[in-house]
Amino acid sequence: MCISVVQAMEESYEVDLVYITERIISVSFPAGAEEHSYTTNLKEVATMLQSKHGEHYLMLNLSEQRNDISKLNHKVLEFGWPDHHAPALDKICSMCKAIDTWLNGDPRNVVVLHNKGNRGRTGVVVAAYMHYSNISASADQALDRFAMRRFYEDKALPVGQPSQKRYVRYFNGLLSGHIKINNKPLFLHHVIMHGIPNFESKGGCRPFLKIYQAMQPVYTSGIYNVQGDSNTSICITIEPGLLLKGDILLKCFHKRYRNPTRDVVFRVQFHTCAIHDLGVVFGKNELDDTFKDDRFPEYGKVEFVFSYGPEKIKGLSHLENGPSVSVDYNTQDPLIRWDSYDNFSHRCDDTVDGERTHVFDAFCCRSVSVCLPFTSLLLSLAAPHPPPPTCQLGL
Repeated sequence: MCISVVQAMEESYEVDLVYITERIISVSFPAGAEEHSYTTNLKEVATMLQSKHGEHYLMLNLSEQRNDISKLNHKVLEFGWPDHHAPALDKICSMCKAIDTWLNGDPRNVVVLHNKGNRGRTGVVVAAYMHYSNISASADQALDRFAMRRFYEDKALPVGQPSQKRYVRYFNGLLSGHIKINNKPLFLHHVIMHGIPNFESKGGCRPFLKIYQAMQPVYTSGIYNVQGDSNTSICITIEPGLLLKGDILLKCFHKRYRNPTRDVVFRVQFHTCAIHDLGVVFGKNELDDTFKDDRFPEYGKVEFVFSYGPEKIKGLSHLENGPSVSVDYNTQDPLIRWDSYDNFSHRCDDTVDGERTHVFDAFCCRSVSVCLPFTSLLLSLAAPHPPPPTCQLGL
């Protein structure tokens, strides 16, 4: 598994502050930053921003919630999502809406994108807002869009994940009208892995799937024991079909033999509103983590078979696995049931003492469309600088 120069730099810095444009600022910290170093650098950054911009900077936190962030600046909007993942599509809409409303409120206003972890998260927001701002394009914004594109391509794209890039494409396609919204129900019946990765010393793999909808687990498969060579295909069948709607995350794990641990084989995210075919294939370079993993064959791919109803699809008996594939349906195993996203939304412990601080609720209520259905929210974004809608608190 190779590590690029950009990835190596990603792991070595203590704090990276970049003025992407004159009014959009990125503040990044490495995921493994030592706690004392992180809080010290965060305070120094806050002091600098306060001295330069006063009360005119709004911070969007793209990472886990932390008391010390909101303690240093009460104008904080919490938009965090797990590192190396794509955010929900409606969250991308809300972030663009929040940025645009704040920047248009006062010419002195600036936005700070705070991220502790991989820069791919910052890249998603920058690329999405670049596409959004292109809707109401003006000559004086062309330079800003060029600067955002340069930041995305130079600093975020090399360390981003395929699903993050996919969600940026979704957002751009939906805004431009190149992607039509699919409102039909989708039922997942089969997940076919073409090409078996070598996760065991003698080859083969023991994969199982976890499927999440809106980051909540909705399905866990049995454990498939595959001893075939890398040319083998394996089909995981779900009957009756599993109804999927909205943001979907499918994560495939390998359960180690005689070892109480599991490894991620691949991860993929998609939104059902952008799925129009009943057969969808993701190649190796479209699968998170896997695209740079030598254990997964280069020709490997993952195929999804959908329908518009839960009934078994006729004529697909050829997808059945051969006798070399066995399945253990003991999904009560804690290793199988463990949900790695259980605690993400909990506020992280940190070093700031004192009374509980609050997110900048007043601004949130005026500007972020978290209460609107996705389609209405998307339409509201498509109008140049629409008036801020009233919404419920819920970030």
